[in-house]
Amino acid sequence: MSDAMLDLFVIGGGINGASVARDAVGRGYSVGLAEMNDFASGTSSAATKLIHGGLRYLEHYEFRLVHEALAEREILWAAAPHIIWPLRFVLPHHKGLRPAFVLRTGLAMYDYMGGRKLLPPTKTLDLTRDATGKPLKPGYRLGFEYSDCWVDDARFVVLNVRDAADRGAKIFARTRVTSARRENGAWTITLDGEDGIETVRAKMIVNAAGPWVDSVINGVMGKNGAHNVRLVQGSHIVVKKLYDHDRCYIFQNADGRIIFAIPYQDDFTLIGTTDRDYKGDPKDVKISPEETNYLLSAASEYFAKPVTKDQIVWTYSGVRPLFDDGASEAQEATRDYVLKTEGDKATGAVVNVFGGKLTTSRRLAESVLEKIEDVLGAKKPAWTKVSTLPGGDFGPMSFDAEVRRLGLDYPDLPGTLLKRLMRLYGTKARVLLGERKTIPALGQHFGADLYAAEVDYLKAHEWARTAEDVLWRRTKLGLRINAEESTRLEQYLSA
Repeated sequence: MSDAMLDLFVIGGGINGASVARDAVGRGYSVGLAEMNDFASGTSSAATKLIHGGLRYLEHYEFRLVHEALAEREILWAAAPHIIWPLRFVLPHHKGLRPAFVLRTGLAMYDYMGGRKLLPPTKTLDLTRDATGKPLKPGYRLGFEYSDCWVDDARFVVLNVRDAADRGAKIFARTRVTSARRENGAWTITLDGEDGIETVRAKMIVNAAGPWVDSVINGVMGKNGAHNVRLVQGSHIVVKKLYDHDRCYIFQNADGRIIFAIPYQDDFTLIGTTDRDYKGDPKDVKISPEETNYLLSAASEYFAKPVTKDQIVWTYSGVRPLFDDGASEAQEATRDYVLKTEGDKATGAVVNVFGGKLTTSRRLAESVLEKIEDVLGAKKPAWTKVSTLPGGDFGPMSFDAEVRRLGLDYPDLPGTLLKRLMRLYGTKARVLLGERKTIPALGQHFGADLYAAEVDYLKAHEWARTAEDVLWRRTKLGLRINAEESTRLEQYLSA
């Protein structure tokens, strides 16, 4: 057992747990965080990868959530301009669905509530003249274009964890919390990880286990009967590139839902998402044939060339742990987060986190910290609103200039490689490359433009242990690397 008593122990290494740990350690609390698998290996890497207000949430009157989310867009963009950047979304008017005046009104509210300073406002498009109309069926004439942002979701998580560790948090990767019991006014927490069984003590716990939050309450904490979350499956397909321009689409469907079609990793288009209740183990989630057909059909309703199954190059699914508010339909369940505190300073308190989104993760962490302060007392003030994540210490409009600067420092490395490294690591790309200024100096080649220098960096600094960690969460090079190359990478990592 560790002799030191932690102030706070966070269970769960998705975006909520990572954000809470980072915020708390930055305020002077001693913090531990445990994730049973790889960071962002659950819900947090299975999103549509947007920093957005949630235009459709307005229809469900979730004004607080939308307002908070819209306000976060530029804050997060400034914090991580390497992994977050603005996108323009085109919403074609579909006759027979929401009337044009409803769309105009909703987007006017979106602009008004958003607190924009850098993101451009909504505008009306003539799809018969605009480039975004060209890939669509001829019947679509009126469209609306508005702003939101993109995020590399898994990197967003790992950079929060990295920053928490750099500020002093104790990180337990691939470590399962098997038991948490109150003893003498604090928590005794048993961990089963890469280094075997160990025990830590903490004054307070934050249960940010995502889809497993009820399992932690019922199993780890020994309380039976907890049922707070509604598990909702969301699936996506990635297809070969469907169009040449850089804008995204948001498509209405006859069932009242929407899907997105988004340029992805230069050569692909991401289409998603679905919404359906999920009853199984979250670790087993995968796209169903019905969901695949739904996404293909919904996209084909708009694109002039039908989107077909043979165009699919990758699929992924996640389980959203929504707070169970009794909504009759999965798509109507609240997307807002709910925090519940149980216990106090004398007995050992726990904050259970239900729901949450990538976009609101920083604000969720601030709300959790308010509850922590209520129990443990305040230390340092809130700080994350004006902070940057590792590698993000440059202006939100300066990405291209940073790529050029990197190119001047590494003139003999390919520009495409340098741009990719800047997108993933920002200014930390220089740490990764160091004095390696030629291709041979980067070490073993694993396919695409992945070399040992990057793999070694990910293993040393970002807890990557497997080929899947590297290819699908730290990067998306799994789209470009074949099975034989992946096997060589796995062998290198395990050597």
